Amino acid sequence: MPHPRAVPPAGPEVSRAPGKPKLLDLVRERLRTRRYSPRTEKAYVYWIRRFVRASGMRHPRGMGEEEITRFLTALAVEDKVSASTQNQALAAILFLYRRVLRIDLPWMKEMVRAKRTQRIPVVMTREEVRRVLEGLHGTPLLVARLLYGSGLRLMEGVRLRIKDVDFDRRVVTVRMGKGGKDRVTMLPESLREDLRCHLEAVLEQHRADVEAGGGWVELPARLRVKYPGAGRSWGWQWVFPATRTYWDPETGEARRHHFHETAVQKAVRAAVIHARLAKRVTCHTFRHSFATHVLEDGYDIRTVQELLGHRDVKTTMIYTHVLNRGPAGVRSPMDVPRVQSPGGGGSHY
Repeated sequence: MPHPRAVPPAGPEVSRAPGKPKLLDLVRERLRTRRYSPRTEKAYVYWIRRFVRASGMRHPRGMGEEEITRFLTALAVEDKVSASTQNQALAAILFLYRRVLRIDLPWMKEMVRAKRTQRIPVVMTREEVRRVLEGLHGTPLLVARLLYGSGLRLMEGVRLRIKDVDFDRRVVTVRMGKGGKDRVTMLPESLREDLRCHLEAVLEQHRADVEAGGGWVELPARLRVKYPGAGRSWGWQWVFPATRTYWDPETGEARRHHFHETAVQKAVRAAVIHARLAKRVTCHTFRHSFATHVLEDGYDIRTVQELLGHRDVKTTMIYTHVLNRGPAGVRSPMDVPRVQSPGGGGSHY
C-alpha cells in the first residue's frame, strides 16, 4: 500500500466532547483491533487528519458526500497524486465512516476508486544485478541479496526474525506479509554461510545487550502479555538489528529496532548510480528480477506465485511480459534471411 508523500507536524486532534476519547484515538483503536499493520495505521490517521483539516476542522459526522468528493477531487486535480494514493485516501475515509463512526450512507457504496494504470515492472538483467550488488557492502548487501535471492519485499527482509530462517531446510518464512499472509520461500545456498557469520555477530551483540539490562525487541500484537520473556529470547530477535538501542517508554525496556529500511534504500540508490544503470532501480526491483529470472529458468508460474505470495496468479503473470522469450525472444521478420524469388527476379523478405 502506498504511503503519503509528506506527513505534516502533529497538530491538535479533532475536537470532542469532554470525557470522550479523541477521534483519531478511536481510529487507532479500531485499526489495531482489526490487526492492521502499523504502516497502514500511520497512513490512515494521516489521511483522516488531512481530510478534517481540509474541511475546516469540522467533525466528520457533520460532513458527507460533498466534502469527501471535493477532497478527493482536489487530491487528483490540484495535488496530482497517483491513483494508488487517491485510493488510499478513500480507503481511510471509508474506514472512518464505516468502522469508527458506524455510518454507512447509501452513496458510499457508489464511490468509484481511481483506475490504476498497469505498468510493466522494471527488471534488471543478471549482469546488472551483479553490478549493483558489487556496489553494496555490510548489512545493505545482505538484505539486497536476500531480496533478490528469495523474492522478498524490502520490509519483509528487514523484519525477519531469527526463528524464521531455517538453515537445515533452506527456507525463509515470511510472517504477516502483504495482506497479513504468511508464506515460505527459499534460502539461497550462496547466502547461507555469509548469513550464518552475520548471525554469529548478531548473537554476540544480543548477549552483550542482555548483560547490560537490555536485549528486548518489539513483539506482534499481545504476544508480550502471553509470553513475557519472548521479547528477550534469541528466536524473536531481528536478523538485521539496528546499530543503536532505544528506550521504550511504555514498557521501560531497552530495545533494538530492526535495521531501518531507508538505510538500505539509500545504499541501493548509490550502488545503482555507481553501476551507471539508466533504469529506475529500487529495492523492489530485486523482487521483480527474482520473479522474472525464475520464470526464465523454466519454473512454472504457480510456483512463482507461491514464492511471491500473490493472491491471484494474474498478478504474477505480469512478469511473463518481460521474459527473454517474450518480445526480446521473437525474431523480427526484418531479420529473416532473404530468399530467392520463384521467378529468379531478385530476392525478397
